[in-house]
Amino acid sequence: MNFEIPESVKVWSQFIHPLFMWVLLAITVYALYLGLKVRKTRSATGEDKKELIKGKYNLKHHQIGSALLAFMVIGSISGMAVTYINNGKLFFGPHLLVGLGMTGLIATSASLSPFMQKGQDWARYTHIALNVSLLGLFGWQAVTGMQIVQKIIDRL
Repeated sequence: MNFEIPESVKVWSQFIHPLFMWVLLAITVYALYLGLKVRKTRSATGEDKKELIKGKYNLKHHQIGSALLAFMVIGSISGMAVTYINNGKLFFGPHLLVGLGMTGLIATSASLSPFMQKGQDWARYTHIALNVSLLGLFGWQAVTGMQIVQKIIDRL
């Protein structure tokens, strides 16, 4: 049995990955905001600390980070799948390689959670460094991704 994907589905499927990843980029910025609030809570004292604790920033940061890990992996795989379905191959280049690297970065960053929960500062600083790098690469991916989208639109 040979399954054929309708051409209209193939064309429009190419825009799901970029839209999805732009949403994830925005959520990543929100995770950064939450992480900064967690650090502020950790160093606060007195009434300021009590007020910050009410925001449950640590819980929110952990939940958003977990969702980001899952959705970034799904987004990376789906981007490669759609490219392969539409072109019969992957395009080996910086966008693909950086995307794969980012998937590794976020997985490594998330794997530090048990150490951070035990108060290990090396894990916190590594987590922060990995995520700042991830955010910078994500911004670069947004630009190169839009260049790829423009090429797709030019072919339509």
